[in-house]
Amino acid sequence: MSPAENIKTPCQKKPEHSTPRHIAVIMDGNGRWAKSRGQPRIMGHRKGAEAVRRIIRLCGDEGIEHLTLFAFSSENWQRPPREVKLLMELFISVLEKDIDALVENGVRLRIIGDLDRFGKRINSLIKKAEMRTACNDCMQLTIAANYGGRWDITQACRHLADKSSRGEIDPKNIDEELISSYLVSDGIPDPDLFIRTGGEKRISNFLIWQLAYCELYFTDILWPDFSKENFSDALQWFAGRERRFGKTSEQVSA
Repeated sequence: MSPAENIKTPCQKKPEHSTPRHIAVIMDGNGRWAKSRGQPRIMGHRKGAEAVRRIIRLCGDEGIEHLTLFAFSSENWQRPPREVKLLMELFISVLEKDIDALVENGVRLRIIGDLDRFGKRINSLIKKAEMRTACNDCMQLTIAANYGGRWDITQACRHLADKSSRGEIDPKNIDEELISSYLVSDGIPDPDLFIRTGGEKRISNFLIWQLAYCELYFTDILWPDFSKENFSDALQWFAGRERRFGKTSEQVSA
């Protein structure tokens, strides 16, 4: 099956109130999936890439507007050099081979994070992919690469401090909305549903600011095995949540 068939996401109607508009995912468990099968860790990451295509398609089927995937954290550079090298090669392969499928299926791609560390080749591929998909409007796929939530908030503070020191911003006017506009996710609505596979129950420095009112769903399923049924379970769980945002149940019902 080609990448285009895997990613196929025809435009659907807007999601209902019980369906998240934006889903964020930590795709955990690739290495353990491979180890349990006596395979090198990179095989788990390659299998995980197939799961990425699957969830893009599933989100398209549900009419979900935004999907954000945590592909590589700023802490992942600490992994063994060979694994990092192979992950970079996999990243390049995906950027080269899957973009046509995204274009064909109306998926806009955006990469967020501290991208300078990736070097010229990857940054060139990122810019090319973002430009090619810029007019797509069926769904936005955001990949967080060399990303950390604390880094994101820090870089936003630095920009605000710089503008304040030059008299371009009055510190009294700095509010949550302004801070959000300086995060690398500017223009993307905050996630409604966060999914983490692999059994860990933490957000691991992912979208710290943006997840403030998100519903957090954790599953023991390893990412390469995350199926349509597992995705449906997460959506069903979300539909049963009462999102109060500080209000009482009576206020929400009214």
